[in-house]
Amino acid sequence: MESGLLDTAAAAGLCPVAAGRRRVGSTGTARCFLSCSCASRDCRVSASYSHSISRMLSGVRSAARKRLFRSDPAELLGVANWSETGGGGAGGHQHWWTALENNFVLEATDDEYGGVVVDADRLPADRAAFARSLAASLSYWKSVGKKGVWLKLPVDLAEFVPLAVKEGFKYHHAEEAYLMMTYWIPDEPNMLPANASHQVGVGGFVINDQMEVLVVQEKYRGSSLDGVWKLPTGFILASEEIYTGASREVKEETGVDTEFVDVVAFRHAHNVAFHKSDLFFICMLRPVSSEIKIDETEIQAAKIMNEVRDSDRSISLR
Repeated sequence: MESGLLDTAAAAGLCPVAAGRRRVGSTGTARCFLSCSCASRDCRVSASYSHSISRMLSGVRSAARKRLFRSDPAELLGVANWSETGGGGAGGHQHWWTALENNFVLEATDDEYGGVVVDADRLPADRAAFARSLAASLSYWKSVGKKGVWLKLPVDLAEFVPLAVKEGFKYHHAEEAYLMMTYWIPDEPNMLPANASHQVGVGGFVINDQMEVLVVQEKYRGSSLDGVWKLPTGFILASEEIYTGASREVKEETGVDTEFVDVVAFRHAHNVAFHKSDLFFICMLRPVSSEIKIDETEIQAAKIMNEVRDSDRSISLR
């Protein structure tokens, strides 16, 4: 279609080189005409005329997208006789997919496992354009032997989620700002890694030189934990070390500064929160401050417990 617009007397008159090549192909002609390097004075297209041509081509591309799945390759690519370009063979197939890739396939990078990662910052702006591009992209990636597809949809493009599901994408995981979806192309077992299966918790076993232990009572607890003193505990943050998380939790809940000594115990449990598995590490910490200042949003009370004096009291590790 673009070649049809450029294959005019005006184009031929402005650029002999472009006129001679105007039947080579659609996008190739456009590039030659707009950026011709010949020395002819007639080829000096004004900036305003070039801008008009660019706007015209933009409109043509938009129309082509709407007709992508309704038209045959000859019509879409501006080829009068599809068989002459090898439309039924390998050459024509390559021509067709090259044009498809250049105009309709979503921006993406290859990963090291033979798949693609779609660029979330360069997705189409509206639902219709996204739906067309996603369908064309899957067809193209299948044709070139790609395997897994990773599609990250920001929260402001949540309206695209049903469109991706319709194409066969599956939920992988969600964060506050986005949803990650995946698509496995080959007709073989899915080799994409699953979502994270574990959460990681830590407990701070803070013990001083007098063998006294720092313990807390949580403000929000079940009736079975009434009167129970426990170690300060919590979950580690993203990219946080286990020992760093233990010291941070103690500081947040009790105000006591500590230094890491050792990991003294851990346990592995299953089907905990949201049916995930749970790893819990107890870190021995040495206190380097003594003043207790509790976090009143979470903690009811905190104290230093003497191992002998308070041996009749119940202590929970978590």
